[in-house]
Amino acid sequence: MESWLKVSCLLCLFGFLREIRPSEPYHAEILMGEWYHVTQDEVNRSVYPVGTYSYLALLIFVFLITDLLRYKPVIIANALAGIFIWGTLIWTTTLAGLQAVEVLYGFYQAAEVAYYSYIYAQVDKQYYPRVTSHTRAAMFVGKLVAGILSQLIIGLDWMNYKELFYITVSCRLLIEYYAIIVHSLIPFDRSAAQVVALLWAFFLPKVDKSVYFHNRSEAIKDEIKPDSGGLEKAPEQANAEVREANVIPIPNKGVQALQLLWSHFHNSYTNSLVVQWSLWYAISLAGFLQVSTYMQVVWKSFENEPTILWNGAVDAALTLLSAVFALLAGYFHAGRLSTSTSMLSMALLSILEGGCVLLACWTSNIYLSYLGYVLYGALFAFTITVASSELASSLLEDSFALVFGFNTFVGLILQVIMTFVVVSENANLNLDVFQQFTVYAFYFIVIGVIYFVIFFLKYLWSCFGRSKTIN
Repeated sequence: MESWLKVSCLLCLFGFLREIRPSEPYHAEILMGEWYHVTQDEVNRSVYPVGTYSYLALLIFVFLITDLLRYKPVIIANALAGIFIWGTLIWTTTLAGLQAVEVLYGFYQAAEVAYYSYIYAQVDKQYYPRVTSHTRAAMFVGKLVAGILSQLIIGLDWMNYKELFYITVSCRLLIEYYAIIVHSLIPFDRSAAQVVALLWAFFLPKVDKSVYFHNRSEAIKDEIKPDSGGLEKAPEQANAEVREANVIPIPNKGVQALQLLWSHFHNSYTNSLVVQWSLWYAISLAGFLQVSTYMQVVWKSFENEPTILWNGAVDAALTLLSAVFALLAGYFHAGRLSTSTSMLSMALLSILEGGCVLLACWTSNIYLSYLGYVLYGALFAFTITVASSELASSLLEDSFALVFGFNTFVGLILQVIMTFVVVSENANLNLDVFQQFTVYAFYFIVIGVIYFVIFFLKYLWSCFGRSKTIN
C-alpha cells in the first residue's frame, strides 16, 4: 500500500470514530430532561452561548499552537477533550457544571483545525483531492451511522436518552482496543468513540514540517541523515545540501513564522475574489452554526411533541442529503458555473435557506419543522462547497489553513454578535426561541437580496462598459 493511502486510511478511521455521536441528536433533550437541574431557558441563554464564546476565544490560539506542535499533539488533545466532555456530562447536574463543559467543548471544536491541517501536511499535493474526498466521506459515514444508531436505540426503547452517554463508557479499555484491532461494530456513544479515537490518534504518523513554525527550510536538516539501510550519503552530497539549507539564514523561528503568516494573509486578502467569497463563507457559516446549535431547542418547544422523537433519523437524513448536495456542488462547479453565475446561485439559494428556516420555526407541525431543517442543511452543504471551491481556486496552496481558519474566526464573531443580540438577556429583546429563528431566517433572506443586488449592479456595469467600448 502506498504511503499516502496508509495515511488516508488512518485519517478516515479517526474521522469516522470522531463523528460517532449517538447522543448528539438528543443533546438538548438530555439537558432539559430530569437528569439536570436547568430549565429550557437556561439551556438556551446560559449554556449553549458559553460554547460559542469559548470557541471564538480559543480558535486563533489553537491554530498557532497546532502549527507550532505539528498537528499530532493537538489531535491527541482533541480526543482527550472529547473523553472529558462526555464523561463529565454523566455526573454533573448543575448549570455551572454544564457551562464548564461548554468551555471545554469550545476547545474541542477549535482543535478540529489540527485534523484538517494534518491531512495536507502529511501527503503530497497531487493527492490532496483524493485524501480530501476519502476523509470527508468517512466523516459523513460516521455521522450517518450515529444518526441511525441513535434513532434505533430510542425508537426501540432500548434505553433512555441519558443512557446514550453510558452505553460504552463503562466498557473496559481492552474492549475499545479490541474494537480497533478487529474493527468490531459495537454500539458506541460519543464518549466511547472518543476513547477509541484517542487510542487511534497515537497511530497517526509524526509530521516533520508545518506551514509556519516548521517550514520546509528547517525540515531539510532532517533529510541529511542516514537512510533506513544505515548508508550515509556521500560527503559531497551532504555538504551541498547543508550549503543549500544555509543560503537563507533563519534568525528566529517565531519571527520568520509571523512574517510568513502576514505575507500569506496580505497576499490573500488583497485579492478581491478572496474577500468576496470569504465574506460569503463567514456569513453563511455563522448562520449555520446558530441554526444547528439551537434547532433542538425549537423542537423541544413544540406543544405537539411526538411520543418518539425522530431527531436521530433527521440527523441521518440531513447527513445523507448534505453529502449528495456537496457532490452535486462539486459537479456543477467543475467548469459549469462561472464566478458571476456562482454568485447569482448563492444569492438565490440563500433566500431559499431563509425560507427553509421559516418553515422549521413557523409551522405548528414538528414533522414539517424536521423537513425544513433537513432542506436547509442540504442547501447549506451546496453553498459552502461552492464557496470553498471558489476560495481554493484563488489561493496559494500553503495559505489554505490560514484563510479558512480566519474566515471561521470571522464567522464566529458574527455568531457571537447574533448570540449576544438575539439570545442573550443582556440585549433585553426577550425573544422566544421561535422569534429567534425568525430573525435567523430573515438574516439569510436579507443576505441573499444584498448579493443579488450586487450581482445585478455588476451586470449593469459590465453592460455599460461593453456598450461604451463599442461606441
